[in-house]
Amino acid sequence: MMEVNTLYRQVIEEPTTNHIQENANIDGKAPLAKLNRIASTAARAMMEDLLVTPRVKQALADNILYIHDADYYVTGTTTCSQIPLGRLLTNGFQMSHGSIRPAQDIRSAMALAAIIMQANQNMQHGGQAFPNFDTDLAPFVEKTYARQMKKINQIAPSWSKARRARYARQETYEITYQACEAFIHNTNSMHSRGGGQVPFISINYGTDTSVYGRMLTKALLEATLAGLGKGETPIFPIQIFKVKAGVTLNPGDPNYDLFQLATKVTGKRLFPNFAFLDAPFNVSKTAEEVAYMGCRTRVFEHRQGEASVTGRGNLSFTSVNLVRLALTSQTVDHMFTALTEYTKLACEQLLERYQYQANRRAEEFPFLYQHVWRDGETLQPTDRVEPVLRHGTLSVGFIGLAEALVVLTGHDHGDSAIAHNIGRALIQTMRNVVDQFGDETGLNFSLIATPAEGLSGKFTAHDVAKFGLIAGVTDKTYYTNSFHLPVTAAVTMRQKIRLEAPFHALCNGGHITYVETDGALAENPQAVEDIVRMMVAEGIGYGSINHPIDRCLTCRTEQTIEQTCPVCGGEDIERIRRITGYLVGTMARWNEAKRAEEQDRVYHGTTAIHRR
Repeated sequence: MMEVNTLYRQVIEEPTTNHIQENANIDGKAPLAKLNRIASTAARAMMEDLLVTPRVKQALADNILYIHDADYYVTGTTTCSQIPLGRLLTNGFQMSHGSIRPAQDIRSAMALAAIIMQANQNMQHGGQAFPNFDTDLAPFVEKTYARQMKKINQIAPSWSKARRARYARQETYEITYQACEAFIHNTNSMHSRGGGQVPFISINYGTDTSVYGRMLTKALLEATLAGLGKGETPIFPIQIFKVKAGVTLNPGDPNYDLFQLATKVTGKRLFPNFAFLDAPFNVSKTAEEVAYMGCRTRVFEHRQGEASVTGRGNLSFTSVNLVRLALTSQTVDHMFTALTEYTKLACEQLLERYQYQANRRAEEFPFLYQHVWRDGETLQPTDRVEPVLRHGTLSVGFIGLAEALVVLTGHDHGDSAIAHNIGRALIQTMRNVVDQFGDETGLNFSLIATPAEGLSGKFTAHDVAKFGLIAGVTDKTYYTNSFHLPVTAAVTMRQKIRLEAPFHALCNGGHITYVETDGALAENPQAVEDIVRMMVAEGIGYGSINHPIDRCLTCRTEQTIEQTCPVCGGEDIERIRRITGYLVGTMARWNEAKRAEEQDRVYHGTTAIHRR
């Protein structure tokens, strides 16, 4: 464990962003956040001393493996979950101080949706999602309409039936809009987890074609477009619009108008992201559609039953430092051997953590197993949670494919076809290993494209200490996330999408591709739609579009702002940017590595444009 005086100095006396700001969603200066940081260090030490094998401990020390959320290891918590919102709203649920009645209209349903998220947040250590937000809430929009019809029938019985129905629809939409507005405000203001972090929330929607599902989606998008109290861009929830031919994608599809509205909102607010249900690996043969969580997590295939999303989640994940393996291997042949060995070790470590998690009792996580996880209602308070955890996934991740390929071939996979082929073969090797572990154990082992935030700089710092500065490899303060092309790659938008697409099929535990545009898109929704169609054509599973959102907090001017506001000269500028997968309203919370990465990003258009 870190020496006490050093820890005290780093967290209390001389705090730096790197020491207190691993996650930009946390206010690292808050008292409870500081306390959490101190507790985190102690908990990690317990894990290394008591819960991992000597071989894993050595791989951690050698900067090859990284156990995510290691501070939560000792608690036995899981990472994330996809919540059965419709069931909870219809049946009601139990809280620690009493029961909650079923929702009776869209206002109570939306209020309860926020409460559910907050109640569940402290049961786990990662994000959470509503995978069918529109479908789950549509019945409560319908209940609201029925109430409004009953009211107008009493107030204005002389009106024609058509006029009464039209009035009830208008009132229902206004109420639904206000409920969505309240939900967005709640998800950006209710703090949990150490007092300095709002719950990490994702919602998937777009394919419900019913009158009431469509009304919900339209109201949600319009409320997002309007922004928070003074027009600020909402950071949460992470919104994911489902793109599917015959439903949302093309003119004539029943929800094409909602897709067009979604592209308009993305152009102004960066959300929604887009999930592509027609990608070959996302095509569902069951009643459930694929859904994504947060940065990129995907829980869908299931060795214990049909492919599904609701009531399931990721249990834990561990990442492999591809750069370190390349630096120690030096040749492609040795790299494949080392990668196989350490991917197996990561799977073994995940299995050990699973067994530890499986021995926890249901009473330790009452809301999670009573209401959220599939089959959790079958557990008695003192039962082991193992039968329920078998629905979850165990994920191996990776970081730094681009830099590893530079070590092995002299090129990254964005500027060399040979490097690209080797990169795909390396990631296929990892996928083969995790699939084999799944076959042998019957558990849902998967491969995830790691969303490295704090980890990006940690791996690099250790490797620089060992190997020194190497051009194109360790000469930056960060490694490139997962399979992404370097943020400095001089490629066009279409090239970036095409080159990253094959990795989506390999990373069944989660993936995402971003493109950077060279200006705001608020007035150009057609450009957003064109980019989305590129992603469809190339087989992307989950994609997002980055563009600058700058706002003068003095005069509220919204446009790309370099230094000072061109209208009033103000210097108080809100700069919304995406970090790994979520938005942050102040880059002061970004760690040093991620700030450097953001500065290095190039724009992608018909040609790559280096930023000023």
